[in-house]
Amino acid sequence: MSKVIVVGDALVSSSTLEKAAHQLSIEKPIEVTKYEWNSNVSKHEFRRYIKLIETNGPENVDIPQGILEDLQTADYLLVHYAPVSKEMIENAAQLKLVGTCRGGIEHVNIQACKEKEIPVIHVIRNAEPVADFTIGLMYAETRNIARAHHNIMKGKWVNEFANDSYKTTLSNMKVGILGLGNISKLVVKRLNAMDVEVLAYSKHANAAQLKSDGLKVSMVDFETLFSESDIVSLHARVTPKNMNLVNKNVINLMKPSSYLINTARPELINRKDLIDALQNHRIAGAALDVFWEEPIDSNDELLKLENVTLTSHIGGDTVDAIPNSPYLLRDAINDYLKNGVSDMLVSFR
Repeated sequence: MSKVIVVGDALVSSSTLEKAAHQLSIEKPIEVTKYEWNSNVSKHEFRRYIKLIETNGPENVDIPQGILEDLQTADYLLVHYAPVSKEMIENAAQLKLVGTCRGGIEHVNIQACKEKEIPVIHVIRNAEPVADFTIGLMYAETRNIARAHHNIMKGKWVNEFANDSYKTTLSNMKVGILGLGNISKLVVKRLNAMDVEVLAYSKHANAAQLKSDGLKVSMVDFETLFSESDIVSLHARVTPKNMNLVNKNVINLMKPSSYLINTARPELINRKDLIDALQNHRIAGAALDVFWEEPIDSNDELLKLENVTLTSHIGGDTVDAIPNSPYLLRDAINDYLKNGVSDMLVSFR
């Protein structure tokens, strides 16, 4: 028999997680115990809990009541955004695996899992939607789509913009990709289909594997990525080493005609340095779907700029991607259990 604990939330139901758990290739019968983490709040309110756990980690939020006792005899733990804290892992005497049906792992105490040698499997549950959205932001910012709409809605017919002297088609631009994970590879695939030249920087990318995957991308060093790209799109994880990675020194490498796109994490960018660069037109513009404070303050300096496109953290928000993510997790776990390796296995490095 296998005991699986699942924890649902406002975005992914415990019932869907339960169904996925019963389809795991593990010892039968499968006993599933369900818990909830802020499942009773609205999706809008739940974004506050998302920001809280992404910023502060699993040790600074409440865990489901009663879960510690159940974890003592659990074999598998499946969550979406719910915390997997050090205390939870320490109470899990026989836990074989932790699975989370999202790409980010800020809500999991990875060090605690490492110390107990418990593998962690995650999935990019909204890779396709975010990749689509990233391309959309490139068009929206470089061609002033959102700005033109905004002005028309205010009764203004505006057809002159701050980037007029730089405007060109996407096919005439070089797009630089920072980080080559699941989402960014899909971005590259889309850019390849449009005959857009792609540069990329990643410490862990395998050039041979990229070629095998049919992706056309020129690997460059970090400085070259920012100095030669017309558009730089961020797709890296946030670690203590790369917080504020894109600061004034990096931005000063960029062309005055270049753009910065961020659908990843706000902490990759030094906020003050970006705003300063936009105010002084050291770069042509930026498009952001993630912010240092969400919702954005009504007095935020970003709202006063004419060369930004801002969206309310909706890049991965489609009707099917997030609610059905437990089935992606099921497939990733089964693949790992069958082969002993997986691209979705979180590295403990």
